[in-house]
Amino acid sequence: MNVLIKSATILDSKSDFHNKTQDILVENGSISQIADSIKNPHQYQVIKLDNLHVSQGWFDSSVSFGEPGFEDRETIENGLATAAKSGFTDVALNPNTFPVIDSHSDVAFAQNKSEKTATKLHPIGALTEGAKGTRLAEIYDMFKAGAVAFGDYKKPIDNPNILKIALQYTASFGGLVQSFPLDQKIAGSGVINEQTTSIKLGLKGSPNLAEELQVSRDLAILEYSGGCLHIPTISTSKSVALIREAKRKGLDVSCSVPIHNLIFTDSSLENYNTNFKVNPPLRTQEDVNTLITAVKDGTIDMVTSDHNPLSIELKKVEFDFAAYGTIGLESAFGALNSIFSTKKTIELLTAGKNRFGIDNHPIEVGNPCQITLFNPSPTYTFSNSCISSKSKNSLFIGQRLKGTVYGILGNNLCVLRN
Repeated sequence: MNVLIKSATILDSKSDFHNKTQDILVENGSISQIADSIKNPHQYQVIKLDNLHVSQGWFDSSVSFGEPGFEDRETIENGLATAAKSGFTDVALNPNTFPVIDSHSDVAFAQNKSEKTATKLHPIGALTEGAKGTRLAEIYDMFKAGAVAFGDYKKPIDNPNILKIALQYTASFGGLVQSFPLDQKIAGSGVINEQTTSIKLGLKGSPNLAEELQVSRDLAILEYSGGCLHIPTISTSKSVALIREAKRKGLDVSCSVPIHNLIFTDSSLENYNTNFKVNPPLRTQEDVNTLITAVKDGTIDMVTSDHNPLSIELKKVEFDFAAYGTIGLESAFGALNSIFSTKKTIELLTAGKNRFGIDNHPIEVGNPCQITLFNPSPTYTFSNSCISSKSKNSLFIGQRLKGTVYGILGNNLCVLRN
């Protein structure tokens, strides 16, 4: 890949060129020169775009693509193309597949699918065999194959001893354990947040307690066993308080929040739109405000699109029977940039790499070129035409967003939106 990027504003706090508008010359996939003006004697491809900004490549810690097993929802090929057009150079793939990613060969299969794509795929291995919660999977074998974390996607670890053993075992080689924050017995058959909206709509509610009880239990186990714990997709004020206190104690814990839980509340469900049926559920405005504050002060380590493509057959049914999930890669930047400053948005989209053991490449001469290209200024209404995913189940349709993505340079390839 040989490319000359013209007049790009660099947003990278780890770079000497942070906040400067520069030309960037990329040769053979690496940054060879950064200067005020660079000539192009070799007639390389030139990228010159309106209000062009660049940053380190973005990372999403929780995406699902369906393949293998659910290719009707999405394929790895198109999922990675969507991620690239949405600005992500790296994504962590959930074991939301059939068969579940729970062995060395499963991890290798997923990784091989991204060898020749601009966006790199980093598999998350299932913590237990078949994600059934009974016996630990081949964790170390998957780690050696390239798995970046271990967790049973959207399935809580009901047996506390399994979590204890997993944390102790992975500590020996630096593995990262994920535990989904949900007590299923407390949640019962609740499908939305238990509050006035659930009563008004006549839908069964899942109380905040179902999340907070599991978070409290998991943190107590972590304090006893040691190890590294990541709690994906928290959604309540009490969960924030529990994790803040755990960090104050020095526990090795991180957490994420879905971007849509920073934007929408359970009042968005009043027309029974199943695209708003997500897990964890949308909460109250008080929870949203607390989550945003926790993102700003660093209690919440990273954000995620929690991208989960679902076919129309799984969504266009009665609310009680609809599957949980929304796509989110395409709307991630525009949504975050509408509630945070652009610099904070980029900080959030590049956070999480260290936690998941993924290389950071500051925008400096000699480094591999892993960068995202974007324009932070335009506002627009998100619509179906913005969606590249095979499935169209987005709760952002009709939402006003700010900022557009031009594409990425990564893995010695250039991908730009049409």
